[in-house]
Amino acid sequence: MQVSKTNWLFRNDAGFYLILALLLVAISFWLFASDSLVQKIVCLLFSLYFLFLLIKKYSANMQIIVLILLSFSLIAFLNKKTTNFNLNSQSQLTIYPDQLRVKDDFLSGTGHFKGGDILIAGKINDEQKRLLKTGQPILMSQIEGKCEPIEPATNIGEFNYQNYYAAKKIFQRVKFTSMQMSVLRPDLIGKLHQLRYRLQKYFKTMPQLLGFFASELVLGENNAQENQEILNNYRDLGVIHLLSISGLHVGIYVLIISTICYSLKMIDEETFLFCVIILLLGIFLSSGQAGFVRASLTYFLGRVSKYKGLHITQVDLLGLTCIIHLLFVPRLFMAAGALLSYILALGLQLTDSFNGLKQSILLNLLLTPLLLLFFYQINFLTVLFNMLVVPYFNWVVMPLAFINVLTFGFTKRLAPFFEKILELGEQLIERLSQTKLGLLDFGQINWWQCLLLLIVSIALIIALREKPEWRFNCKKIGLTLTVFYAVFFSMIHFPLRGQVTFIDVGQGDSIFITTPFPRRAYIIDTGGKLNFSGKKVTPQINRITIPFLKSQGINSLDGVFVSHQDADHVGDLGPLLEQIKVKKLFMAQGLLKNPSFQKRIDGRIKNTKLVELLAGMQVKEPQITFNVVYPYQAGEGKNEDSLSLLFRLANKNWLFTGDLGQDGESEIMQKMTLNVDYFKLGHHGSKTSSKPEFLQAIHPKKVFISAGRNNRFGHPHQETLTTLANQQIPWVSTQDCGMISWYYGGMKESEFNCFLKRGKK
Repeated sequence: MQVSKTNWLFRNDAGFYLILALLLVAISFWLFASDSLVQKIVCLLFSLYFLFLLIKKYSANMQIIVLILLSFSLIAFLNKKTTNFNLNSQSQLTIYPDQLRVKDDFLSGTGHFKGGDILIAGKINDEQKRLLKTGQPILMSQIEGKCEPIEPATNIGEFNYQNYYAAKKIFQRVKFTSMQMSVLRPDLIGKLHQLRYRLQKYFKTMPQLLGFFASELVLGENNAQENQEILNNYRDLGVIHLLSISGLHVGIYVLIISTICYSLKMIDEETFLFCVIILLLGIFLSSGQAGFVRASLTYFLGRVSKYKGLHITQVDLLGLTCIIHLLFVPRLFMAAGALLSYILALGLQLTDSFNGLKQSILLNLLLTPLLLLFFYQINFLTVLFNMLVVPYFNWVVMPLAFINVLTFGFTKRLAPFFEKILELGEQLIERLSQTKLGLLDFGQINWWQCLLLLIVSIALIIALREKPEWRFNCKKIGLTLTVFYAVFFSMIHFPLRGQVTFIDVGQGDSIFITTPFPRRAYIIDTGGKLNFSGKKVTPQINRITIPFLKSQGINSLDGVFVSHQDADHVGDLGPLLEQIKVKKLFMAQGLLKNPSFQKRIDGRIKNTKLVELLAGMQVKEPQITFNVVYPYQAGEGKNEDSLSLLFRLANKNWLFTGDLGQDGESEIMQKMTLNVDYFKLGHHGSKTSSKPEFLQAIHPKKVFISAGRNNRFGHPHQETLTTLANQQIPWVSTQDCGMISWYYGGMKESEFNCFLKRGKK
């Protein structure tokens, strides 16, 4: 009787905690990650199924089931409620320097108030920068500015920061124009943040690669801007998981600590206590990275059950870990990292009876649906690359990084030697990555496709594991899985519908055009931003257009049209040419002689054909013909020389005029009569274009405005909107709708879709 009271947490019923964890996961998805009615229904059905299994198979454990369900429901309900930060004269925020980033005079990061956390951003002065460098906790007061919700992604394929921060229970941001700072006396949490800040500064003094790996392995963070190439190399090879703090690092920490403790003649309980303290510190330093928390919790629970002389299966240990993790972080599975970590851990348990190679293949098969959902590409040779890179990472990178962390503060003589070794290793990985061997731009699958593939993959693993006892044939399951992948791949790469899509690139233009199968893909302008600082910045296209193209399964473009030289239209042409194969690059005559444009494409043109155009010429491509309506003579690539195109798809005429002004529009009216259904409004809706007479002459059924939110030019101008209203021409803008797409073909009526589902229709 005494045993059952003491050890009620560790049940001997195999599978109980795994199913209970799956029930909580389904409820968590239902509460926090379901955006549509269909998703909620699916989550509810899974919840009812897992609840049915628990009641039928583990009715003796009803007290535990009810207790955990009630606890999770209460915690989830409290988590569902959000406390908004109200900006007024009394508002105060606590900030910790390790959670902030200062670039030039601009501060960004996370602030803390009584009801939760909030993002902060704004300019600071030299005195405030000095205070932050002390590493002390800081009180922000007398804050002036505006508070607003965190914006969601506005394009298909774009990383959704709203969901990312929602998983951390952060929903707002403050853009401050002024504020006061004062130093706070650090409490225990403040001192831990000070330690983390000192480690950040310490790692920044190291050579680049040593500092990068130390920061990744200890703090779970990196400077993506400076090390993006390394991250891309590991991602393309399918070994990006090595850069995540996870079970491997927990095992290393425990091994090192245990070795030291045993050498000091410490008993098991003392060693365990010391491991717990170090791992809890590691959880804090890594900002609670899901993989590290999961592995640490599993270690804690496993050792406790061992000390109690209890037996708990590994899958139930994982389930119990997940339950406790969810009780602390109900929004846990809104983060991709948590999903990947737990699916991988479950896969390791399901495949533990297979040899190393077969286990690796099955694990990659299990992770593939999630990789396609979040990253849109897979590498068929990931198993091979893991065999090559994992030993290098485990026996070279990690030892050198940790040895350097311990010795760099005393002597810097070893660091250059270690850095050279890492440089050689990363150069080899880069060359391997550049071959693109095994890399497939599959495209983005949707949530139900991912769920279906996961279920079938797990069924295949179980069938192989339980063979021949399981009644389902593993060959048939494998064939079913193959058919599903083939169908989903075909749906992405051989579409029955084409599209004209206005990519939301902020204050700029970028239009994506495809034809139905056989698909041809084109882009008019690339967007881009002016870089006034002169410093290296991550191109906007890497955040918006490249992920969008990858989500469509596109790694090459049949043509790119450049309207003129302005950065908001062509600023990201260079990065696009570096990352995506472009067969033809079209421009108005004269632009090639422009020094600024030459600089953008210099060294980036390899097998791309350059084509200069003038009004009256045609670009005849399969299923689409681009008619050039402007300019009539060679220019310098200025606004007034904008390349203007007319094309017809599904019996609808589209007109694009770049930043062409009213004089150019008048010239077009004088020399031709245009029948236009859809028109991209000139110069982002500026009052300088389009002129009322031109709009009256073409009288489109709908016009589109591509302009940045809160842009400094005030686009679209009210004069233009008044003209549209007077002529009863409906309009939509990327400011309101985000990405705007028109789909046609496939024996369906053409239709428009606004990504943000808001704004004018």
